[in-house]
Amino acid sequence: MTEKAKFDLVVYGATSFVGAITAEYILSKYGIGGDVSWAIAARSPAKLAALKEKLGEGAADLPTLIANSDEEASLADVCAQTRLVISTVGPYALYGEKLVKVCATSGTHYCDLTGEVQWISAMLDKYGETARESGALIVNCCGFDSIPSDLGTHFLQNYATETTGGPCETVEFGVEAAKGEFSGGTVASLLNVLKEAGADPSLRKKLADPYLMCPDDYHNTAKQRTEARYYSDALKSWCAPFVMAGINTRIVQRTNALQGNRYGENFRYSEYTMTGDGFRGRLGSIAMTLGMGGFMGVLALPPTRWLAEKFLPKPGEGPSKEVQEAGFFKIKLAGTTSSGEVVRVRVTGDRDPGYGSTAKMLAEAGLCILDTAETGKNAGGFWTPASLMGDALVERLEANAGLTFETL
Repeated sequence: MTEKAKFDLVVYGATSFVGAITAEYILSKYGIGGDVSWAIAARSPAKLAALKEKLGEGAADLPTLIANSDEEASLADVCAQTRLVISTVGPYALYGEKLVKVCATSGTHYCDLTGEVQWISAMLDKYGETARESGALIVNCCGFDSIPSDLGTHFLQNYATETTGGPCETVEFGVEAAKGEFSGGTVASLLNVLKEAGADPSLRKKLADPYLMCPDDYHNTAKQRTEARYYSDALKSWCAPFVMAGINTRIVQRTNALQGNRYGENFRYSEYTMTGDGFRGRLGSIAMTLGMGGFMGVLALPPTRWLAEKFLPKPGEGPSKEVQEAGFFKIKLAGTTSSGEVVRVRVTGDRDPGYGSTAKMLAEAGLCILDTAETGKNAGGFWTPASLMGDALVERLEANAGLTFETL
């Protein structure tokens, strides 16, 4: 990365559905020619021009860059002009590696919204040392997966330490309510993971490891909760599976590892969807568990997966702006200390999780990484949102992105 980069950040994949929403948010919030210098990038000049027209007159002077995910030279040209790249090009396992490689090599900071556990693990192995040497700060999972989980746990543990004198040994995350459509990019990433796992038995074993993304010297051996459904005394609700748990739990455990077991050496973390208390809640948990199991079973088998793909949203597809603005999410986290004390917090977002809120979280995470980089306190490498930015990102998200973090 050059000392005097032309741009603070570049939104790469800006013509994708989430990329366009991210660009729209940055334009509306920070404008052009102000404190944040930025550009949009993609492989198609025509699509970039169409995006600028869609964004309106205010985007007339928005710089554009051309780059292809398969061409390292074009990606290197982008990285030479910016301090940070926000990537919205997925599935990342198919299109993301070369950009990570170039960022790690050049010292260009990077963030994305991937939820692909197997891909992040591979990138850590391949480019972790390179990023440390170059000083690049690389942060995956800066959307709905996994900022509410990672920052929510960070917020809860701070509250627990203040009120009980120490962190919670167990944290349970429950989705209380949410409104929004499934992201086409998320569907494509999920399908790709299932295809890879179906072809590689060793990958299936890796995906079952709750500490997959933790450093080799992380010695937490606590048995993590794996029940499909259960009643949570801490959340006061019956609980059913949550589709994002597979990535979020790994990110939160990595945060603990990177912070020297700040949450404890036997920290346990799980995620579920809350279905309510009492008999109705119990029935809801059974129905949701069976539905989730059936859905994943359909996607796991090639013939039925092929059929399901015809009805699932495709990358580039998404809801209208009105639907995004009508969406929201509300999440409760309950932590239990080693002495049995329980603390609870809530994280909420004012847009649909997969698009509107994710775009705002991603943009603010990118800007927060730049602020963090200026302090010089963090070495290069692969970080999680909470381990790198912590309170600073909580404050940015509350101030700008429509999220709230509150104690209960």
